[in-house]
Amino acid sequence: MAEFGYAGEILKIDLADGAITRLPTADYADRFLGGRGIAARLYWEIVPPETKAYDPENCLIYITGPVTGFNRLAGCRWQVCGKAPVMEPEAFSYANLGERWGSYLKYAGYDGLVVTGKADKPVYIYIHDGAIEIKDASPLWGKSAFEVSDSLKGELGKGVSVLTISPAAENLVSFATMLTDDGASGASGLGSVMGSKYLKAIAVAGDKRPQAADPERLSNLADRILQIRRDTWKGWLDDIPGRTKLRACYNCGLGCFRKSYEAEGGKRFKYFCQATHVYAGQAMRYGGDTAEVILLAARLCDQYGLDTTVMQPIIDWLADCYQEGVLREEDTGLPLSKIGSAEFIEKLTRKIAYREGFGELLAQGTLKTAEKVGKKAQELLHAHVITRAGENRDYDPRLIPTNGLLYATEQRRPINQLHETSHSLWLWTKWVRQDEDAFLSYDDFVNVGKNFWGGAVASDYSTYEGKALAAKKIQDRTHAKESLILCDFLWPIIWVRFADDHTGDPAMESRVLSAITGREIDEAGLNNIGERVFNQQRAIFLRQGWPGRQGDSLLDYLYDEPLEFVFFNPDCIVPGKNGEVVSRKGVKVDRNDFENLKSEYYGLRGWDVESGLPTESKLRELGLEDVAADLKSRDLLR
Repeated sequence: MAEFGYAGEILKIDLADGAITRLPTADYADRFLGGRGIAARLYWEIVPPETKAYDPENCLIYITGPVTGFNRLAGCRWQVCGKAPVMEPEAFSYANLGERWGSYLKYAGYDGLVVTGKADKPVYIYIHDGAIEIKDASPLWGKSAFEVSDSLKGELGKGVSVLTISPAAENLVSFATMLTDDGASGASGLGSVMGSKYLKAIAVAGDKRPQAADPERLSNLADRILQIRRDTWKGWLDDIPGRTKLRACYNCGLGCFRKSYEAEGGKRFKYFCQATHVYAGQAMRYGGDTAEVILLAARLCDQYGLDTTVMQPIIDWLADCYQEGVLREEDTGLPLSKIGSAEFIEKLTRKIAYREGFGELLAQGTLKTAEKVGKKAQELLHAHVITRAGENRDYDPRLIPTNGLLYATEQRRPINQLHETSHSLWLWTKWVRQDEDAFLSYDDFVNVGKNFWGGAVASDYSTYEGKALAAKKIQDRTHAKESLILCDFLWPIIWVRFADDHTGDPAMESRVLSAITGREIDEAGLNNIGERVFNQQRAIFLRQGWPGRQGDSLLDYLYDEPLEFVFFNPDCIVPGKNGEVVSRKGVKVDRNDFENLKSEYYGLRGWDVESGLPTESKLRELGLEDVAADLKSRDLLR
């Protein structure tokens, strides 16, 4: 039975035998809310810890949250979770997507879809009007996501939304993506997990709109959110004159800096965020028709299904290796002297997607490739890679101390957490430079620390003081947000452009949830759910082999090499004590200081300080008694 905010059921399909079962969402919603929370819990219950990413026993969990499907909240988000191949070692991970597919899944009558097993041949799933069909996708195998979407919409009608994979995922490239028919892409290499299951696509359609318990209250909240969030991202991403224009995601109602452009045959493609940078630096250095090459690079990554957060460091690393004489054109079969050209990006993306020649090595990820090329190649990675997943280096913990804990306790880049500290810093730097559109002053920045990070001292980026509490608060809040699910660019509302004190509202998420579900919850109660979800995810990591405190570490170069440059803050300036402008250039992460920071953090989490393992008392306090019993049986509990 549907409850306010939910469709009421989670669909489970085993591709090995076609078995279909339905799970009541209500069994999970109270404790885990939706999104990442329910996905982590389902994964814990379904997937044995020894399972590998491409084993049939691994599952893919396509999941919405209670806000998904409601208009004007920047909340039509959804996630895909499962064990991912891109990290070293493989681990439970997630992809956060927008646009309409998640809402359409909910309209079709389901809060989530769990896919297990492996089909005998390529298939796609069609969910519509209460019916579930598993259909032959052999004619679609080998085609790009663009082609598959067009084909299925032509066959099933324009009222469906299609999620599909491209050749890179079929060929099990470790960082392959999945793509929706309106351009939302999902990372973590989970596209290749779809490929390993011979699952080419999932098409969804329906008209069962979720209902709010208090529609009038929700509408008033949406009005207020629009009022305080308008023009939030003014000046963030420039247009390409005559080519790009603003385009909000499905049912967003608020808008950010997302843009689109028209290309081949009138088809529209996205121009947004990190994907716009995947080849920008190299294209500008090379010269020529830079704008078109930048657009081409992002389009090719989507066409083949390649994660741009991994592709960008691959490209920049290849350029450095060529410059330093580590790699030659005859070694790779790539026109390395033409990095920045259309010719190079066309050849590189194809070689990786089809694992041709040197692309076979690159398809395994940057870290593994550099290890096989040699020591110098590994050293050259330091300028570009910041995680065990080979993702692009940004929001450096040498610049922002809180980010050290955020990176260390995740196996991939936790971008949704990093944005809190980094976007606020970006806005403050604009104020320091006296940019025309600047508004976040030092006093405003201190208010952010007080309202969201546990105290004013968290806004002093020149010290580790207060950063353990800030990290915990950010993680708990983010895991609640990832369970609702809300857009990372508009939430949380930690600052407001058009207000006298520019102060945000940490309780807005809980008010939205209360209006939707009819169950009153305050800010503390919502963050407590986030803490439960974070601990559930930590338990998954530990059961998969994460070594607790020893595993909570950064890549070695962050301790050993001084900070030189950050893409959004080339002077590496931060707010220090009493508003002093401090440069972090030349700073390294001090190992002893970082270990002390971890000890403080474990104490605040209620975990064992020596091992970094959770305690039985904390898990029981969070209502995770069964998790505690399982970890105890494996000697992973204190």
